[in-house]
Amino acid sequence: METHRDQDPLETGEWLDALKSVVAAQGPERANYLLGRLLDEARRDGLFIPQALTTAYKNTIPPEKEVPFPGDRDTEHKIRAVIRWNAVAIILRANKESSELGGHIASFQSAATLYDIGFGHFWHAATDDHGGDLLYIQGHVAPGIYSRAFVEGRLTEQQLLNYRQEVDGIGISSYPHPWLMPDFWQFPTVSMGLGPLMAIYQARFLKYLEGRGLAKTEGRKVWAFLGDGECDEPESLGAISLAGRENLDNLIFVINCNLQRLDGPVRGNGKIIQELESMFRGAGWNVIKVVWGAGWDRLFAKDKDGILLKRMEECVDGQYQDFKSKDGAYVREHFFNTPELKELVADMSDEEVWKMNRGGHDPVKVYNAYLQAVRHKGQPTLILPKTVKGFGMGESGEGQMIAHQAKKMTQDALLKFRDRFQIPVTDEQVPELPFLTLDENSEEMQYLRARRAALGGYLPKRRAKSEALEIPPLETFDRLLKPSGERENSTTMAFVQMLGMLVRDKNIGKRIVPIVPDESRTFGMEGMFRQLGIYSSLGQLYKPQDADQLMYYRESKDGQVLQEGINEAGAMSSWICAATSYSTNNVPMIPFYIYYSMFGLQRVGDLAWAAGDMRCRGFLLGGTAGRTTLNGEGLQHEDGHSHILASTIPNCVSYDPTFAHELVVIIRDGMRRMYQEQEDVYYYITLMNENYPQPGMPEGAEEGIIRGMYLLKDGGKGAGKKPLRVQLMGSGTILREVIAAADLLREDFKVTADIWSVTSFNELRRDGMSAERHNLLHPTASRKKSYVESCLEGHDGPVIASTDYMRAFAEQVRSQIPRRYSVLGTDGFGRSDYRVKLRRFFEVNRWYVAVAALKALADEGEIGMDVVAGAIRKYGLDADKPNPWSV
Repeated sequence: METHRDQDPLETGEWLDALKSVVAAQGPERANYLLGRLLDEARRDGLFIPQALTTAYKNTIPPEKEVPFPGDRDTEHKIRAVIRWNAVAIILRANKESSELGGHIASFQSAATLYDIGFGHFWHAATDDHGGDLLYIQGHVAPGIYSRAFVEGRLTEQQLLNYRQEVDGIGISSYPHPWLMPDFWQFPTVSMGLGPLMAIYQARFLKYLEGRGLAKTEGRKVWAFLGDGECDEPESLGAISLAGRENLDNLIFVINCNLQRLDGPVRGNGKIIQELESMFRGAGWNVIKVVWGAGWDRLFAKDKDGILLKRMEECVDGQYQDFKSKDGAYVREHFFNTPELKELVADMSDEEVWKMNRGGHDPVKVYNAYLQAVRHKGQPTLILPKTVKGFGMGESGEGQMIAHQAKKMTQDALLKFRDRFQIPVTDEQVPELPFLTLDENSEEMQYLRARRAALGGYLPKRRAKSEALEIPPLETFDRLLKPSGERENSTTMAFVQMLGMLVRDKNIGKRIVPIVPDESRTFGMEGMFRQLGIYSSLGQLYKPQDADQLMYYRESKDGQVLQEGINEAGAMSSWICAATSYSTNNVPMIPFYIYYSMFGLQRVGDLAWAAGDMRCRGFLLGGTAGRTTLNGEGLQHEDGHSHILASTIPNCVSYDPTFAHELVVIIRDGMRRMYQEQEDVYYYITLMNENYPQPGMPEGAEEGIIRGMYLLKDGGKGAGKKPLRVQLMGSGTILREVIAAADLLREDFKVTADIWSVTSFNELRRDGMSAERHNLLHPTASRKKSYVESCLEGHDGPVIASTDYMRAFAEQVRSQIPRRYSVLGTDGFGRSDYRVKLRRFFEVNRWYVAVAALKALADEGEIGMDVVAGAIRKYGLDADKPNPWSV
């Protein structure tokens, strides 16, 4: 757009003619180079240069730059047609009796060519010579991937017939889910936005492994497929600047621009392709647009005045959607809407006009885009193919607002679909929707097998097991298992000390991946900056400000620490990459991601759920945990519910240890389970920043620590003929308040208390559920006892539990305690103050524990209520203050 009148049109014309002559004589590359030099010089002279981040609304690769298609197009069309048909049949047959099962037809039909070209020509399976490409497949196209696997003989007809019917163990999952299909899917992607985010960090993690000399990842590519509508999710584009900054040329995004999201156009009043191009170019990506199919090339060649491109650029996506939902006559009338434009297609029939496809449906255009992407160096690549949602579905959904929800097709639409793609199904067979195969000796089947053989085998495919690691014995950490004497220590520092031992271990040290979101100094981990180095693909191009310090900030190409900045989603994505490296790279890694516990599962809960689905193996460490333990930071920082969130993830094993010896036993056993026995679980462990003496591990406590509770201290026989007795349970730092409460009860009221350290209420709950289920379904068998019940046998008296978390945390085991059970917890918003005041406010301190124990004894008739009232007065508890969860 001109900002002022041209003061010298003649000079302007000379400049434009010069540019045209360079393009004509030396090509666009030379012209681009000269323009770049001019712009650089102008910037140095201080001129304002408005930056254009979009190119013309046409293909990035002109026809004359295309390489010939290397495959047999007719054969590939026949294979693709069969796959298209089966993908439709899977959905229609699943919904024949009822639409309850659901499914999606339109997404794969818009993307069939995009996947077919990848499977046929680009995507490597893992072999001895190639680590394999990693595919983040768009979730809604799963039926098309199943269809291909069926044609390849990897899935059975029975499995297709049981699409979305998994309970009996013979069906296949709705979307990519490694938990449900552990030998097939690698990455869950249907929670919109997570796939592209994880793909970026996956590409970076491959560079990390290469930089540290742990794996040869050169030549491997990470391909992420997503929809244009998915790009509205902040996670989809939130890390694209990292990919550009890190020069991740092993990363390729393919955003299928069918212009539609679930309800309507993605950008009805604009152009999503242009919008995405500008975003990604600005972030340093190489962008390849595949807007128009080959049918349009002839029109571009005929158009000497640029009127076709002008019309293309003035139309918005809402119009393009409308055009493709109609027919050729409608397109002629409303797109070619001037005499000059109509003249361009005057020699074409309406059918020929209609058949001019979008670029994403043209195998040659897609192939050339992919080829340039895999060859490009120094930048990640974005491919923007324009397609039609529901391509081929006709009146049942092609280009229509309802396309995403379409689960049925009319008989007429099916017949037209068959004819359009030349599918070998008779009129009589169409209503039966047969699943089609290729004869093993057919040209098509031989071609398909040859293509995949050349690329190393079939995809998608997931590795379930890797090499088992030799885990150091518990005695390795003997220093942390012993009493600390008068020296005080926090569990956070105990973890850092243990981590220091692990990175020095000759067997697994190099596999440890410390991950922090810009909080290393908070957790006392800055010593690892110099010892291990922070990974950077550039190394360190500057002298750090603290270079004269012992623990200076050291970045290195072979650095071991992943320091992700203030970026929990990115750090969690890196952790997922490391935690699945046993599967994706056949290189087991042991990631430890430590963060403020409040900014973990609460902030990245969707990624944590995906981590469970992906069968991650590793450790999440919720630092500064507990509602009253991180005392100064206040409401947004004080965590009183992360363990409740952890309990919702079936294969997340969570612990809230109080002492260093508990932490060491838990981490060591976790490594055994995940890396020696190769169990598909991951660990969430809370760490505290409160210092206190460490008592050392009692003899025989290891099993109880792992199972979830153990007797920390037996209260003894007690005084009198009928001694009063209670069972006190606690976890985390509040266990120390429970210990102090036992002293109060003994000294002030002659009540004996046994003290139980509960390392995991969550694991106790799961054990109890298993016992309850067994007893429900085996009514005539001997009753199975839960671990909690077995522990408490022979230990009389009511049970009182207090933790630094909401009451719901300890309430989980109520059904396993067949006696009076009282629970204290930190329900409500956190706030800033001293720990002693916070614990009084939330009513979880020693005095409240003691009063709760006395009240339980009074409810049992063991003492009078006046004793309880006296204790309330004695300890100065305000009985009339508001509930902490309501203020």
